[in-house]
Amino acid sequence: MKNVTLHTGILEIIKGLPSSSYGNPRYLIRVDGCTCKTGVDSMHGYSVPNYDGKNVEVTIGTHYGSATLNTIKEIK
Repeated sequence: MKNVTLHTGILEIIKGLPSSSYGNPRYLIRVDGCTCKTGVDSMHGYSVPNYDGKNVEVTIGTHYGSATLNTIKEIK
């Protein structure tokens, strides 16, 4: 993953994306005005709904030319 940046803010799930070929969920999300996708066959597809509407700290990077979620954690 390249060009990794740190963002803090409220996570918003914009929409669900088509599942991967293995059936794993994917989402298009926004944090701090930055939009990105969860990775294909990434565990983030399962954990992102738990953070919807919560204050989070995420890192977003470029993966195959697309903004992709790298890490996520809730800030209390």
